[in-house]
Amino acid sequence: MPLALAHANLNPRKLLIDGSWVDARSGKTFRPTNPATAEPLCEVAQADAEDIGLAVAAARRAFDEGPWPRMSGAERGRILFRLSELMYARAKEIAELETIDAGKPISESLNVDVPMAAEVIQYYAGWASKVTGETLPPRGESFIYTLREPTGVVGAIVPWNFPLLLAMWKVGPALATGCTMVLKPSETTPLSVLKVGELALEAGVPAGVLNVVPGPGRTAGNALVEHPGVDKIAFTGSTAVGQDIMRRAAGTVKRLSLELGGKSPNVVFADADLDAAARGAVAGIFYNKGEVCAAGSRVLVERKAQEELVEKMKARAAKLTQGDTLDPKTRLGPQISEAQLESVLSYVKRGKEEGAKLALGGERNQAAGKGYFLQPTIFMDAKNEMTIAQEEIFGPVATVIPFDDLDDALRKANGVRYGLAAGVWTRDVKKAHRVAHAIRAGTVWVNSYNVYDPGAPFGGYKQSGFGRELGKIALDGYTESKTVWIDLG
Repeated sequence: MPLALAHANLNPRKLLIDGSWVDARSGKTFRPTNPATAEPLCEVAQADAEDIGLAVAAARRAFDEGPWPRMSGAERGRILFRLSELMYARAKEIAELETIDAGKPISESLNVDVPMAAEVIQYYAGWASKVTGETLPPRGESFIYTLREPTGVVGAIVPWNFPLLLAMWKVGPALATGCTMVLKPSETTPLSVLKVGELALEAGVPAGVLNVVPGPGRTAGNALVEHPGVDKIAFTGSTAVGQDIMRRAAGTVKRLSLELGGKSPNVVFADADLDAAARGAVAGIFYNKGEVCAAGSRVLVERKAQEELVEKMKARAAKLTQGDTLDPKTRLGPQISEAQLESVLSYVKRGKEEGAKLALGGERNQAAGKGYFLQPTIFMDAKNEMTIAQEEIFGPVATVIPFDDLDDALRKANGVRYGLAAGVWTRDVKKAHRVAHAIRAGTVWVNSYNVYDPGAPFGGYKQSGFGRELGKIALDGYTESKTVWIDLG
């Protein structure tokens, strides 16, 4: 029997529009599924285009007429700080919702996702009073200065793999700068984000400033992207959907920030600490069951170290417990859905057909329960041209690719259309710097992988998108620069 929820409840959920909880205008609802049990959860109101229109109108009023962009940055910061404190205080409840909705082990939700989400809001609470322009050198008898003003109404669209965390990466800088927001979580995983919407009202965020409207991308998402009342879209998801958003946003020339797919190289040299590298490689691909944009899905290893590294990875991966995600001992959760599980299995089949050697796993784990569990899977002796080395699998599948020397490693590391993240494992500090500079990726971890900080920018090169989240630089994506000239003559 699955463990019972100890802190959260599964009451029906409504839409948050203009500070009130409302049913969808169509009356439609949906029921997300617990990926660990394949059983439906509570009913949730399903937003469609009409609901998006109401939410945008509320956000527009809150921006054009309401107090949020007009209050001092310090006051906004105090409200955001209260929100972060409420998130910390309700962490167990939020973590349980995240776990049953997204299939994350409770150890990840409670110890990583929820604390960092709260920390991100806290970080941007501090920035709210520090967004400034600058005074420029005078030109003749004039006084010239710049202002940093909020962009306006932000439409945020977040995926199902990190529903809470990726939402807060957008909510934090947007609200800190004085923007208002219509937030569309995935219809697959809406529960934790709706809970934070509730906490935002409790913290004192004014009506209309944060609206939460879960619904399908083809209706709610497209309506949000195309709505003329939205000034900016902040999106995290697949490259294919990002491309579609760019086309749809062109009609209203919206500002965009897109954090898209990845096929990140985790480069291991023979001089590395192979125990540490194996630990990092396993964490890099099996954390969050491989459903991570920045997953280190391509493990590039110096040829002479391949056998040893793979054996160490296999030993670690074999110890990852699968089962009830509410059990603190569980370390590897299920795929988000049956469809995603089948997609990952199709890549495993393709890898074997193209000649990669299956070193571990590759099968559905029926013993873990009724959910969508896949055994941790490792291929070795793969080529960089293979499908499993070029396409984003989004599952717990590591593709180990041998390389001959540093130049070969760099060619293979950069030999994909993505550029989101990378890892480098070596004891040679010169080599580490050279590789970090040469890899075209937004984040390069050296002798570590999958570590984040609210102050460290994150985003991609190439088809992994553009714009940056986290850090001071993220504020630029939610502000406009205005130049003011004063004639003093």
